[in-house]
Amino acid sequence: MLVLSRKSGEALRVGEDIRITVVSTASGQVRIGIEAPDDVTIYREEVYERIVAANVEAAKTAGDATHTVLPPKVQKAIRSRESSE
Repeated sequence: MLVLSRKSGEALRVGEDIRITVVSTASGQVRIGIEAPDDVTIYREEVYERIVAANVEAAKTAGDATHTVLPPKVQKAIRSRESSE
């Protein structure tokens, strides 16, 4: 994991198309702004984990259909989650 220090108003780049800006910091919280292409999906971590959990349950119900339904990164997250259970 890369760890960087940024002040309010400073930004960083992820590749050429994604810019993350520290909007403000206060009371132990950091507000960030993310500029990314429309085809890049952005989730808060806790939301992403709920989506993965729901997809795992759906795949179990449908009988391992993950190879045709879910994007590769989600499939990897599902396999990782299943191996830790």
